[in-house]
Amino acid sequence: MPFTVRRGLVPVLGAVWLIAVGLGMRTLAAYTYTPGEPAHASAYWPTETGLTRDTSRPTLVLFAHPQCPCSRAAVSELARLMARTHGALDARVVVLHPDGTPPGWERTDIWRAAATIPGVSVVSDEAGHEADRFGAVVSGQTYLYNASGRLLFAGGITLGRGHEGDNPGRSAVLDWVTTGHGATRGPVFGCTLQQSRPADRTSGVRS
Repeated sequence: MPFTVRRGLVPVLGAVWLIAVGLGMRTLAAYTYTPGEPAHASAYWPTETGLTRDTSRPTLVLFAHPQCPCSRAAVSELARLMARTHGALDARVVVLHPDGTPPGWERTDIWRAAATIPGVSVVSDEAGHEADRFGAVVSGQTYLYNASGRLLFAGGITLGRGHEGDNPGRSAVLDWVTTGHGATRGPVFGCTLQQSRPADRTSGVRS
């Protein structure tokens, strides 16, 4: 190929490369900041749940898929919340243990990280029954209930999939605990916990 032709191709290839990078970044950003399906939450603590609720202070419940990398950020944000509420908040992290997986399958780094947070109890959600009872669809789904069992907030506590930092969900929970007022809904970012119908449940992560 003549030298002049090769020189002419350089800016063309450079432009193509920049377009490809731009499209890739746009796709990644769209994925990161596209929320998952909102919860089908009832206005009060589910009566059929096996989880306990604190009757003297607000209770937070966070659902997590143990293989969802996005949920590491949710657990980190929960740690910040617990540190800032100074014992005024009780919390449960409910980790999915799907049918067909061996005992302990759910005890990943997400479980271990949540278990180290003071004031947080971590429990297994056998076959996703608790997620069904609470109406949680996406890993990272968080609920806040008052001492009487009324739902105050439902949403996520991260800025995007796997992104930590100040965000409306974390602020809403903190506002409710410290002032008694706050936002009631927010987007949640994470992997799908499981398919809706019990007959279709799988142990994999769907995003």
